Amino acid sequence: MGELLRREWETGSLAPKPASGGPERLLSADDQAWLVAYVGEHADATLAELNTGWQAHSGRSVCQTCIWDVLNEHGLRRKKKLESIKKCGAVGLGGHR
Repeated sequence: MGELLRREWETGSLAPKPASGGPERLLSADDQAWLVAYVGEHADATLAELNTGWQAHSGRSVCQTCIWDVLNEHGLRRKKKLESIKKCGAVGLGGHR
């Protein structure tokens, strides 16, 4: 309660402060664009393979979570869906129809 009263006294409002933004990104916009293009060229690559490609390109290492965050923000998924596999006509589905 004391914090709310102090905030109202200091700012004249009870509204919370705006978000501060958090830590700076490890991959710049150019880095992210390269990664998205690389995924387009290597659509079946795992996160570990994408990370290896990133390290070869940039000479810097980042964690796989960082790679995943970029892919997720661009709507790029790594998990294969059975419907997608069926549409491609892939063989060896293990009896699934």
